[in-house]
Amino acid sequence: MDADDKPIGRILSRREVLAALGLGGLLQGQRTPAQAGSPALPACVVRPALTEGPYFVDVRLNRSDIRSDPSTGLVKPGVPLSLRFVVSRVSAAGCAPLPGAMVDIWQCDAQGLYSGVLDRYGDTRGERWLRGYQLTDAQGAAQFTTIYPGWYPGRTVHIHFKIRYQNRDFTSQLFFDDALSDRIFANPPYAKAGTRTRNANDAIFRNGGRQLLLNLAPEGAGYAATFDIGLNF
Repeated sequence: MDADDKPIGRILSRREVLAALGLGGLLQGQRTPAQAGSPALPACVVRPALTEGPYFVDVRLNRSDIRSDPSTGLVKPGVPLSLRFVVSRVSAAGCAPLPGAMVDIWQCDAQGLYSGVLDRYGDTRGERWLRGYQLTDAQGAAQFTTIYPGWYPGRTVHIHFKIRYQNRDFTSQLFFDDALSDRIFANPPYAKAGTRTRNANDAIFRNGGRQLLLNLAPEGAGYAATFDIGLNF
C-alpha cells in the first residue's frame, strides 16, 4: 500500500485561515463569542486538509462501532480505540456546533490491510470492516468505536476521515504518537516483520500532521480521544 496518498495543493496555516475569516485575534489569545459565552460550545480548531488516498470506499455504513464486517459479523482484533469527533462551523461571528454533518472514517487493520480493495497485499473486496460513518448530534459530536490502526510500508500510522455537509466536504487524516505505537506494535495482533515508517519520515504527516495528532488517554483495555475541528462550512 505504498502507493498511498500524496499531498494536494497548498495547505493554509492556521494563522492564514483565521485571518481570512476575520478571526486573527484568536492567535493573540482572544476568544470568539462562542468560546467566551458558552462553555458547552466546542472550540474552533482549524485543521489542515489532507488527501483522501486510494482506499476510500463510499459504502455509507451508518454505525458507531466499525470493527466488524456487516456480512459475516467477524470483528477485527486490536487495541480498542474510542474516537469522538466534535465538529464546529467557523465564521466571523465565532464558532458553533455543526449538527447533521456526516463524519466518515476508514482505516487499516492491525496487519495493515484495508477492507473492500484489491492490491498486492490481498483481496478484501466485498468486506467492510473498519469503515463507517456517523451524523453529528446537536453538539456537533460523532462517536466511533474502532481499534488502534496497524501499519503498512510507506506510511506512518493513521486513520482517514471525511466530513460532508450539504454540498461541502473536508478530508484529512489523524495521526498517532510514535512512542505509543512502538509499545502497541510489540504485541499481537500487531507484531510483524519489517521497518515501520515513522511520523517524521511520512510525506503526508510532514504536510500538517502535527496539527492532526490525537491526544490519547487510557480507557479500559484501550484508549480514547476527542478530536475538535472547525470548518468553514
